[in-house]
Formats: sequence, C-alpha cells, structure tokens
Amino acid sequence: PICDIEVPERLSSSYEQLKCYHLVERCVHVPAREGSEEEILLVHSFVYFSLLHSSEHLEVAKSTQTMNEEELKRVSGNYDAFFFHPNTYRCARLAVGATLQLVDAVMSGKVCNGMALVRPPGHHSQRNAANGFCLFNNVAIAAEYAKLKYGLQRILIVDWDVHHGQGIQYIFEEDPSVLYFSWHRYEHQEFWPSLKESDYDAVGLGKGKGFNINLPWNKVGMGNADYLAAFFHVLLPMAFEFDPELVLVSAGYDSGIGDPEGQMNATPEVFAHLTHFLMQLANGKLCVILEGGYHLKSLSESVCMTVKTLLGDPIPQITGEMAPCLSAVESIQNVRGAHKPYWKWLMYEAIEALKNNVCGRKHCSWCMEISMNTMNTDVLCFVNKMPPIKTATTDSRGSAHLLPVPVHLVKEMDKTEIKALVSDFYADLVTEDKTLLSLGSMLAVLDKILKKEVCNGIAESPTAAVSVAVALRHSVRFGFQRVLCIFVGDMQIIPNTEDGFFETHCFGLYLGIWGFVFNSFSLLLKDAEGNDFFSAVLGLILPVAYSYQPNLTVIAVGPNRSLGISGISLLFTLLQGLAESRMLAVIEDTEINLMQTVAKALVGASTPHFGVFVPPTQEKVNKIKRLRDQFQQEWKMLQCSGKLSGFI
Repeated sequence: PICDIEVPERLSSSYEQLKCYHLVERCVHVPAREGSEEEILLVHSFVYFSLLHSSEHLEVAKSTQTMNEEELKRVSGNYDAFFFHPNTYRCARLAVGATLQLVDAVMSGKVCNGMALVRPPGHHSQRNAANGFCLFNNVAIAAEYAKLKYGLQRILIVDWDVHHGQGIQYIFEEDPSVLYFSWHRYEHQEFWPSLKESDYDAVGLGKGKGFNINLPWNKVGMGNADYLAAFFHVLLPMAFEFDPELVLVSAGYDSGIGDPEGQMNATPEVFAHLTHFLMQLANGKLCVILEGGYHLKSLSESVCMTVKTLLGDPIPQITGEMAPCLSAVESIQNVRGAHKPYWKWLMYEAIEALKNNVCGRKHCSWCMEISMNTMNTDVLCFVNKMPPIKTATTDSRGSAHLLPVPVHLVKEMDKTEIKALVSDFYADLVTEDKTLLSLGSMLAVLDKILKKEVCNGIAESPTAAVSVAVALRHSVRFGFQRVLCIFVGDMQIIPNTEDGFFETHCFGLYLGIWGFVFNSFSLLLKDAEGNDFFSAVLGLILPVAYSYQPNLTVIAVGPNRSLGISGISLLFTLLQGLAESRMLAVIEDTEINLMQTVAKALVGASTPHFGVFVPPTQEKVNKIKRLRDQFQQEWKMLQCSGKLSGFI
C-alpha cells in the first residue's frame, strides 16, 4: 500500500501539463538511454544478503527481472521502503541513463540547462542498498560521471525533496569536491528516514567536513518565505563561496503544497524562484532531476514552473506573507552555527546553535494546515504569458547595434509629450534639451514595461538620478504602487518626500522603496565592493526586497562605483526574480562594456564568473548585522540572520 503514491502518472501528468503550456515544443529533446553497468558502478558496490549470499547490488537488481511475486517480496524485505517489480531494474537504468544524457547535453554546450523527468527516484539509494523507492542514485551517479568525464572539481547538489537524501549524504560525506545541501521534513527525528545524521550537526566527515549541509524542518507547513530564507541565509552564500562548475538538483516536489508526504505549504511559483537563483551559479550549467512529488496537480504545476524558468521566462510574483516562521528560523540559525568553522562568509558572524529550543505547536504560526482533498488548486495555475519581446531600449546615442541581438528598439517620445508628462512634477527639469532627450528615451522604454509589452528595458541618461525620479513618479501614477530602487555609484538622489522617499547622497549601493500606503525604507552601503557584495546582497538587499514584494524594480548605475562589472551583472540577474521580472535599468556611465553587460543580464545570458571568493571584512559584516537587527521587525525576511528575541 505504501507504493500507491509512486505511480506512472507522476511523469505523464507532468509531461501533459508541459505540453498544455506549450513548453515541450520550446525545449531540445534529449533521447533517453539505459545507464551502463560501468556507469552504475561509479557509485554502487557490494552488499550482503543472507538470502542471496555475497553479491553485488547491481547483480541483485538484475536478478529480479525473472523473479516471481513471492521471490520479489523476499528480496524487497531486505530493504527499507523499497519494493521490486520485474520492470524495476530496466526503469532504474533508464532513469540513470536519462540523467547522464542531460549532463552530457549541458556540459557539451548543446543546451544551457535542462530537466530529466525520471522514475524511480534516486536520492535515498546508498552505495550498497536500495532504499525508499530508490534503486540507483541517479544524481550521485551523475556527479561521479561528470567528475570522471569532464574533470570537474566542484559540484553542487541541491536536494529540495521533502525527505532527506541520506543516500547522497553517505556517498559524498567525505568528499570535498561535492557540496550537498538538503532541506527535509525531520520533526526532531520523528519523520522518515528518522536518522540522527539527518540533523543540522551532520556536517560531513574528514576532508568533507563543511560540505554536507542538512537543514531540518521540525514542523510541517513550511511555506514560500521559509524556503527563500533558507536560500538567502544558508545555501546561496555557501554556493557562491564554493563556486561550483555544475549544479545538480534532486528536485522532489513533495515539498510543495498539497503533497501527502510533505504536508508543506510552498506553492509552485517558489520553485521558479529557487531555480532562478541556482541558474546564476556554474555559468548557468544546471541539471534538474525529478525525485519525489505525489500530489499530481501540485507536482505538474511545479515542474512547469521550473521548466519555464530554465527557458528564461519572467519569474512569477511570489505569494503569501514574506515572514519565515520561528521553527524555520531556529533551523537556519542552527545550520549557520554548525557550519561557521568551515565557511569564510560566516567567519565574523556571531552565531550560536539553538539546541533543544522546541516550539510546542504542531503547525507554525504563519502556516495553515493542509488538506489534500480541499486544496485550492486555483493558486497553482501561475504560468503566465511571456511578452513577445523581453528587453527594450532606444538608440539616442547610436550605440544600440552593439547590444545583444534580442534587444528591441523603441521610438523615443518627443519633447512636447515629455513636457506634458513631467510638467506637473519637476517642472524645473524640462527646460534643458539634454535632460528632455534622456527623459524621452527613458519614458519610452518605461511605458513598454508598464504596459507589459516587454519584460524589462535599458536607458542611457547623462542624469540618471533625474531619470529615476521621473520614472518613479510616473510608475506610481500608472498604478505601480510598490517600486524598488537600487542606486550603484555616486549620484545625487532627488527627494520625493511627499510619498515617503528618503534622500541620501553618498558613494556606494543605495536601496530605496517607493510608494504610498506603507512605511518607507532607505539604506546605503558605502563601498560595497568585491565579496562584501555577497554579504550585502544576499544578507540584506534580497531579504528586504522579497519582504517588500515590489511591482517594479529600477536600478540606476552611476559613475565612481566601487562595484565591478561582474557584480553589477549578478545584481541585475538576482533581482529579476522580483516584480514578475519587470525591471528598468538607467545607466549614466556611457562605457559600452557596462551597457553590454547589463543588456546581457536583462536578456537572460549566463552570469559572468564573479571571481575567487574573498571573505568580507569584520567591519562590513558588523555593519550589515547592525542594519539587519535594526530593520528585521519591519522586514521579516531579515530575521533568519538577526536576533531572535523579537519574535511573537
């Protein structure tokens, strides 16, 4: 009876939904094949069965093809939650082979990324034993295969299945070339596989210490905010420091809403955001391999969200309150404390593990109890139509031909139209022809974004601060009430105090939030350069931005900036997860290399390598921590790395 959920419809329903959304026709089809015995033996080795004497795991699996039902039951009894069928061996070999075909397609450059829809899953399977529906460990074999065939030295495995992938952990726990991250339902060791080594303090063994990251969920009902907080405050900083050459995802969607195994609340669009973040690693080399997922509607919609993101479509708006629950915060804080000795980015963080700090509630205070039968499936249908053109610009300076081919040229506004738009506010700005010309370029691009005719756009301006000020006011009048603005470099920020915009002037990275009926927030980080960038963006800006959930993101880049080209590119790319990817870039610097870099980021090109990780200084870490502590009550996504005393 336990097998009733592991059904062929898991694949067929997902594939049919992909076809329904016309996603299949946009993908390159990679033919499946059976994994060879040599490939399987990269991971799987000897096992002893009292029934069959000493034998190889592979040989035991092969022998089941001709067994009758009684023999299959006896062999299955040697395993934990695994049940043989005469076709299991061949299906498992196909799952391995399909996964390796995807790795080859990505590593050879035939495709940028991809997803393998396979059964049976693999992440529970151990070197010498099947386990938990898993015969061969597809992702572990893929990692060993990629290391052997392509000479890779750093592979990141992200396991977002709701069960702990103890098989992957056991295989790589002494191997520093593989960074394994797993979040999983744990409930203080009460949930299967109920292992002590699934807890946060299992960090790896020997040379592998620090390269095994377990984030245990000790309550059911974890939602979008909890998953994003885990990425911001644990996985992404470690991943950027690790600097992988390939990312493999053990993509179990039983961590999504409605699943009978997971009992979690995360909606399908969160997997688009998680995928988007992982695409910024390893020059975009990302292979997503299906693991669990047993609510067919939730599974199929989540698969579609993942594939849409891999294709470069706009990221859907996240839903739900952006506030991680106390139990999630405790788990995240414990992971950070356990891994502090092993990671440079945690070097100066004041973190202590919160042992035995157990909440007495069955469900988290921000979460609702799930009923699979009464789940509102309307919330699952997030696949939105992509505008026919992704990125727009104007050609006021004759340099548009140097930008990437997908950038679309739009006609600039004339002077009369510009004056009519801005005369009610900033009337003093419309007297100079130079200013009018730059505003015409910016407003032409912005209108395309606001009308959802394009996803994003880029505008040159000799006075970026003026253009941004007009853009903000124009967006609000258009009905976009929540606008996030980032300033990089040195520019005078023009105040809009009547609507809650705060004026600041300094070198560095400035973040402002604009709108009407809410509390305003402004923040300035001086000299956010090098790897201080990761602490600032991952530990502060992204959590605040996701707490705020803007309708539009505006990024202005001015002169005398300390942030380099690669940092600017990554900043643009990471923030595209917000506002359904609606973004306006205003560039004051006319350096063509900068324009090309920003344009590439907007059209979806792979993020350039950031460079060797250098830890932030203690002074910068302390400054960011003070800001987190100051603002965490207002912006609750900061709470995972700030003081915990403020929780209600």
